[in-house]
Amino acid sequence: MQIWPHKHIHTLANFSIQDYESVFELANRFDALKNAGTKKIPALQGTLVTSLFFEASTRTKNSFELAAKRLSADVQTFAPSSSSLTKGETIIDTAITYSAMGADTLVIRHSSSYITFEIAKKLDAINSKTSVLNAGDGLHSHPSQGLLDIYTLIKFFSRKSLSPKVLNSKKILIIGDVNHSRVARSNLWALSAFGADIILCGPKTLIPDELINFLKTPAPNQTEDPIKSRGSITISRSLEESIKIADAIIVLRIQKERMMENLLSSIDSYSLDYGLTAEKLSLNSKEIPILHPGPINRGIEISSKVVDEYPNCLINNQVANGIPIRMALLYLLQKSNK
Repeated sequence: MQIWPHKHIHTLANFSIQDYESVFELANRFDALKNAGTKKIPALQGTLVTSLFFEASTRTKNSFELAAKRLSADVQTFAPSSSSLTKGETIIDTAITYSAMGADTLVIRHSSSYITFEIAKKLDAINSKTSVLNAGDGLHSHPSQGLLDIYTLIKFFSRKSLSPKVLNSKKILIIGDVNHSRVARSNLWALSAFGADIILCGPKTLIPDELINFLKTPAPNQTEDPIKSRGSITISRSLEESIKIADAIIVLRIQKERMMENLLSSIDSYSLDYGLTAEKLSLNSKEIPILHPGPINRGIEISSKVVDEYPNCLINNQVANGIPIRMALLYLLQKSNK
């Protein structure tokens, strides 16, 4: 395995093929240990992982904390309501405080895009050894979710040895509010890296035409795309036609608060046109995998029948796969970059 080149993890836009392969290789090892009955290993014993979640989270927060504990790291949890933020302390000063307490890795979720870049820049300026791991920043990025989604698909399509190459030329349909989704942005970087062709499906208010050029936008301070040749992005307004040719589907949560911004005429009309149902899935001749990052709005973007009865609905697989993927990221930051 190559030496891990990143002190911080902000985005998948700067991941190379080797970076992805390092994460998946480690995740597979950790998953195999768990399946063999080994639930805890001393890999990060003596290190401190601090969880700084400024937004509510169930899956990501608990998954990261469980991942750290399975690696035998000490886990420090931040509670915004009882912190000095209520006294006027800035987010960056909060991060510096936890770094001064000895945090080896700060796992950060916040509503502001690019905030992890700003925190990491400040920590580096004071020569802190603390790494920053983005657990979701505004509308920008959610790298661990993108990684666990692609890992879930690779495991589904790889019948023998685990290989990301199985995604080459696969048509991956992403349905819903791509424009306001950090998960979708991370999925676009990850899936395209391995040659998947991505179809974005939804109304123009949620998937504007300019998203077709998304992969041409580099990360901050990035001058070159580490991936020589990426898969394509196309946009469709017909869910039925898109389902017919899809090899896999990722459904995004419809954020009801978007209704207040007049981006949807009504939830009912959106569900009628773009909600995933068993009837619409029957248009595809195969039983294709269905993913959803959660939480689910049953009966809006996806029907309960699909969630509960469709044989290749992999939502629980995603949750389970999130733990070894996040174990791999925490391990790589500590062992390969110090």
